Amino acid sequence: MTPISATNSVEQAAGTAPFTIGARVFTSRYCLAPLAGYTHLAFRRALRELGGLGLATTDLVHATQLVAGHRHSRELIETHPEDRPLSVQIFSGNDEHLIDAARWLQENGYEGVDINMGCPMAKVNGQGGGARLLCDADNACRLVERVVSAVRIPVTVKMRLGWDRDSIASPILARRFESVGVAAITIHGRTRQQGFHGQVDLEGIQATVAAVDQIPVIGNGDVRSIEDALHMRRVTGCAAVAIGRGAMLDPWLFRKLHDADAGRTPHEPTAEEQVDFLARHFALMTRQHGDRSCLLFRKFAAWYGARLGIPEDLEQRLRLFTSLAEFDAIISEIRQRHGERRTPIATALVKVPNGPVERW
Repeated sequence: MTPISATNSVEQAAGTAPFTIGARVFTSRYCLAPLAGYTHLAFRRALRELGGLGLATTDLVHATQLVAGHRHSRELIETHPEDRPLSVQIFSGNDEHLIDAARWLQENGYEGVDINMGCPMAKVNGQGGGARLLCDADNACRLVERVVSAVRIPVTVKMRLGWDRDSIASPILARRFESVGVAAITIHGRTRQQGFHGQVDLEGIQATVAAVDQIPVIGNGDVRSIEDALHMRRVTGCAAVAIGRGAMLDPWLFRKLHDADAGRTPHEPTAEEQVDFLARHFALMTRQHGDRSCLLFRKFAAWYGARLGIPEDLEQRLRLFTSLAEFDAIISEIRQRHGERRTPIATALVKVPNGPVERW
């Protein structure tokens, strides 16, 4: 990999010192963004073991189901002593349920709660949650203020630029959220109408950064390389960068960014490290989900295949395997045939997640 010179390093971006969210101090400015169906405990732990990851945020959790003890929601927030620092992202169209969920998280030892105002999926928006909250600034601010007042832990908000290009709301909302006590804003540089299509709008993120006085604004969207992350920070002035799909396309991205911050030359993982990561992620998943992991892990194959040097036929088998023994056999073949892959583009790029899924 081409070394990053001092003149091109992150020192040209908005600061290299640790940043804070409320009383929380983070030694890395590179965060794992929540991705429905993917950013569960095993994935977070596997990434943390590679190094460089700062704050991670859970998959999107339905506030009502969380407080009610719904199995799926409780699975989404399962954590581990090594899974720190962590915030839990919640959504609901019911204010009281959102407040109750924030209180529940505080009472159960979680250190941060993130309110989702960015999910573009229709079934979330249809309940009045996710990006739908961007359409009524007064209501959104009242809701956020009530959540902030209900807990002592930092409350953050993740949102999009607005519902569509004709209703950009993020700058005014960010400023109003800061005034009612929100500790940080994460801004995805697209509108709800865009979903995950089109290019991220760095000027829109920059306008959101400029709208607040003191709280950190975390930029998000289309960060798949060191250069993408540093460019976002330089152009927008954001305090940190949240990476979602880019982390699945390159799990070592956080380590590389950490090395760049420290003035070290980022390096690519060896073939052995690549296959070991694949095996480790699955092993961590089986600790939580047992044999069900065979179903849950399949979707990662399309993201990992190109980056981990998995031949196309073995990637296809990873999308269909049904037992732990079969996974071990596939891993053994990948070790023998690593690097035979012909296509450098990840299969998953032809289809991206668009919000919460029924099974993850």
